[in-house]
Amino acid sequence: MSDTSRRPRKPGKPYRRPRKDPVRILAFEALRAVDERDAYANLVLPPLLRKARESGEFDGRDAALATELVYGTLRRQGTYDAVIAECVDRPLRDVDPPVLDVLSLGVHQLLGTRIPSHAAVSATVELARVVLGDGRAKFVNAVLRKVAQHDLDGWLERIAPPYDEDPEDHLAVVHSHPRWIVSALWDALGGGRAGIEELLAADNERPEVTLVARPGRATTDELLCEDAAVPGRWSPYAVRLTEGGEPGAIEAVRDGRAGVQDEGSQLVALALANASVDGPDERWLDGCAGPGGKAALLAALAAERGASLLAAEKQPHRAGLVARALHGNPGPYQVIAADGTRPPWLPGTFDRVLMDVPCTGLGALRRRPEARWRRRPEDLDGFAPLQRGLLRTALESVRVGGVVGYATCSPHLAETRAVVADVLKQFPEAELIDARPLLPDVPNLGDGPDVQLWPHLHGTDAMYLALIRRTAP
Repeated sequence: MSDTSRRPRKPGKPYRRPRKDPVRILAFEALRAVDERDAYANLVLPPLLRKARESGEFDGRDAALATELVYGTLRRQGTYDAVIAECVDRPLRDVDPPVLDVLSLGVHQLLGTRIPSHAAVSATVELARVVLGDGRAKFVNAVLRKVAQHDLDGWLERIAPPYDEDPEDHLAVVHSHPRWIVSALWDALGGGRAGIEELLAADNERPEVTLVARPGRATTDELLCEDAAVPGRWSPYAVRLTEGGEPGAIEAVRDGRAGVQDEGSQLVALALANASVDGPDERWLDGCAGPGGKAALLAALAAERGASLLAAEKQPHRAGLVARALHGNPGPYQVIAADGTRPPWLPGTFDRVLMDVPCTGLGALRRRPEARWRRRPEDLDGFAPLQRGLLRTALESVRVGGVVGYATCSPHLAETRAVVADVLKQFPEAELIDARPLLPDVPNLGDGPDVQLWPHLHGTDAMYLALIRRTAP
């Protein structure tokens, strides 16, 4: 029997049905999918929004609010959990997950938006009545009224340890990152409080949508005709949509002539394409091509030079995504489902090779905020053999005088410099080349020869790139 069927009836006060709020119900459904199915919000939310718009429930402002509620709640989950823990009389693990999701949505409205406190509490309690029942809605109401007694700064003073006593834990609570990720990012940055605070804050900002005009198929001028579109910062093929927008509504994106691609990802492909090679420049390989963004840009660049691209992806369904991204490319290309650690091609076949290896994804926490709560330090051990194996394959697959690009969407030193250093120790027939001159307009690229991009310095995902030349058979 549900809570609502046992509700007390007060004399003279008829029962009022809870008001259904489509925006908050949709946000709750998205959070439940993330929690129950380990789904990613950037995959779950778009179809939910599209269905709501097509049914007439949503307009543009509703979609924007739902998006903010979902992503804002996920980004600040660690901080909000610490706040909620101070306001309940039991360990958080004993709070039912659906209740915790409703509470987190309410806390975000109270502490992370400009929604007035009374409206945030009222709307969240109504949501609780709809999705949880009246009994648990009373619990939600009591907790949120405690939360509303302080603003975010006030709560941080209460729940975060002083920086001088425990810097990493202080930053973890204030900026809502697991402590181990704070430590890893700090090591990759090289120390200093200002830089790590700026990086963690940037991870909690909503990134702009960035498009790529695929050479020979679309132009940036065409994309700049869209509303609120401005040129990219670094890539000559990038266009940023400063007010979000729906990329799927853009003709060039629908046709596959342009795509959604972070500027850091574009720069990795451009640097590899612009590196000098000794001898012919006819055969290119993307050895970990899924889902196809870098492969589509590389294939277009290769077509301009009369070269061909082979795009290999181990997972057949992801190989299908690659094929869709490359469909219509003006030059020759081939997409295959193949394991990059056991390649079907002969050694020394290619002039240029990109290996954008599977990794923890710690460089894309702006786009996939839930990943920070799913990843564990032991995940690094799981990726390490694969990353080293793929880089060895890349070096074996390139001919003498050719160039390999090793890339990750993670700045963790165990996935970047440690991998490159270990493999090069075993592969004396190769040497690092300086990647920085190949990104001539991009500042703050460090001491080299490799390149680490950062959200707070470059406005990109934290992409890493090492360029390696094969020097001997």
